[in-house]
Amino acid sequence: MNDKVVLPIWTVGLFIVVMNTTMFNVSIPSIISDLQISADLGSWIISSYSIGYALSTVIYSRLSDGVPIRRLVTVGLTILGLSSIVGIFAHNFHALLAARILQSAGAGSMAGLGLVLASRYVPAHRRGRAIAMISAGSAMAFGLGPIVGGVISEYFGWNGLFAVTCLILAILPILLRLLPREVPTAVHFDLIGAVLTVVNAGTLLIAVTQQSMMWFAISVLSFLAHFWHLRKAKETFINPDLLKERGYRKLLAIGFCVLVINLGNLFLMPLVLAHLFDESAMRIGLMIAPGAILSVILSRFVGRWIDRYGNMRFLLIGHVILVVVMALYAMNVAVSPAIILCGYLGFSPAMSATLSSLNNETSLRLPGNLIGAGMGLAQLIQFFGGSVSVAICGLLLEYQDRIPLAQAYRHIYEVLLVIGLCSIGILLSYRKSAVSKSILP
Repeated sequence: MNDKVVLPIWTVGLFIVVMNTTMFNVSIPSIISDLQISADLGSWIISSYSIGYALSTVIYSRLSDGVPIRRLVTVGLTILGLSSIVGIFAHNFHALLAARILQSAGAGSMAGLGLVLASRYVPAHRRGRAIAMISAGSAMAFGLGPIVGGVISEYFGWNGLFAVTCLILAILPILLRLLPREVPTAVHFDLIGAVLTVVNAGTLLIAVTQQSMMWFAISVLSFLAHFWHLRKAKETFINPDLLKERGYRKLLAIGFCVLVINLGNLFLMPLVLAHLFDESAMRIGLMIAPGAILSVILSRFVGRWIDRYGNMRFLLIGHVILVVVMALYAMNVAVSPAIILCGYLGFSPAMSATLSSLNNETSLRLPGNLIGAGMGLAQLIQFFGGSVSVAICGLLLEYQDRIPLAQAYRHIYEVLLVIGLCSIGILLSYRKSAVSKSILP
């Protein structure tokens, strides 16, 4: 495979997929107003896509151990394109939610399989650049997505956002021509384990968002059933050998925390700009865009620096910047829109560098036969963190409806700040154990 040709095209596809999240982020205030729903219900437009995206990511990644990537991409992008067409005609909350969930079922093929593709076909000495390129697609989506979403929402309504995602169907034939022709291998796919994984994530998210003890009890039972299944079955959907590695478990925890901060911030910024400063969807996009565009510009250098200086350095630098920005927002978010703009100029490049180095570090820790399962599980944990974050942020806003809105936003940013500090603690623990095992230079 010529990765210098395939990966840029793959990055374009990932750009469209990730932009499908950021476009709707800036449109959430409009959707809440048009459909007359609450903020916590509106958060489901984002969190349902994120959790479905996460679940489908790990499923596609797990299947890639035996099913050719070309076949999985065909299925995923076809589902994504067709569900986007359905979304154009969605005019109530339930139809909109259904379209978003269907989109997520196909979107996961781009995120999960992209990392598998890079880990499997790009040599280790330049894999950091390849993963950074994939991360640049996400960063570009975070930059241009708010602008595109703002323009389309303002002039065509939020239904028009689905038309952008239909473009993914134009990329599919090109990828099918360029991707390597892998030979299918006989691999056992644990359908029961896959179903239990979906039930675990779905019931836990519902329990949190609905504050339901009944759903929490169902979630606990589903986790117990999954634990029993892992002990009894021979080949499971989530390979228990992965979870025996302490370093890998710490990387999973870091990924969870980082995506909690990322998706929580991306959910909050448009609401802050709309509710505290009366900014339109287009202006919200224009204020968020510069930070993410800067991230794209820097990503080409970050990939080279990761390959040269190692992952740990950029994980630490990225975490410090994320924590500083969360502290800035917690103290000054209601002062001026310029605070949001300036803070995101540091936040977006730091998030891109953090995720690139984190995913590269994860890929290097995994043996070849576990790359598909391991990277898929890492993506699942990361995006589940993002889904939970968006849902909880929506709930916290509802809980604080009797205090000034500016104070409510500050409290939520304080929570994200604490999570960032916890992630730094886990990272330092990982660094200490990695050094003791001579993993780091």
